[in-house]
Amino acid sequence: MPLNNDQIDRYARHILLKEVGGQGQQKLLDARVLIVGAGGLGAPIIQYLAAAGVGTLGVADDDVVALSNLQRQIIYGTGDVGAPKIDKAGEAVARLNPDVQFIPHKEKIDNANVDAIIADYDFIIEGVDTFEARYVLNAACMKAQKPLLSAAVGRFDGQLALFKPYEAPRTLPCYRCFTPEPPPLDAQVNCSEEGVIGALTGVMGALAAMEALKELLGLGDSLAGKVLLYDGLGGQMRRVTLPADPACVDCNQYLDP
Repeated sequence: MPLNNDQIDRYARHILLKEVGGQGQQKLLDARVLIVGAGGLGAPIIQYLAAAGVGTLGVADDDVVALSNLQRQIIYGTGDVGAPKIDKAGEAVARLNPDVQFIPHKEKIDNANVDAIIADYDFIIEGVDTFEARYVLNAACMKAQKPLLSAAVGRFDGQLALFKPYEAPRTLPCYRCFTPEPPPLDAQVNCSEEGVIGALTGVMGALAAMEALKELLGLGDSLAGKVLLYDGLGGQMRRVTLPADPACVDCNQYLDP
């Protein structure tokens, strides 16, 4: 379906890019992306993908807005405290772009529901805060052969990685290759206990949105098989290659030999 006049105006800066153009914008309008977590990372990801015209955005979150969220979760306001995040995220998307269909999943991702939730999406992004949820998503995306973009933040630093271990010739890692087991509890960073600088979640969320758009449009150098590390205090970024682990439990269970 050709873009209408309003869409040509709205997405003009995309259309002007020879790497995107009208056809690329139509790809975005046809895309279906699931964002797991509507918190500090999810908020900017939701904003930028909605603004970009990703046609269907699913968001999974079962939390409510807290006053302490507002320092970094920028799609919410003071009047939203106590309301379900998923409802307020949907309102934010509707205000931003009527082209986008918002699909709420007001539930916590777990082994019982993950396969059904991700089934209708092309691309999965997680900005969750537990290793358990990441492992659940990793296994489900491997079985369904769907890309998983994983974003995380610490106090002043962040990381971003794309996992597509099912792609031939099967040399790319999965999330469990990267993190076979959760770190000890005393080594796990929790922003409710250790804090996080608010703008960091915006940086990493915007980088995640950029990587998602690259993958949806087939542009640039894919982050698959690498991790992008951001040092906020040092103002530096670096990319590190991630090897696949031949002994990985998930790879051996969910990928064909």
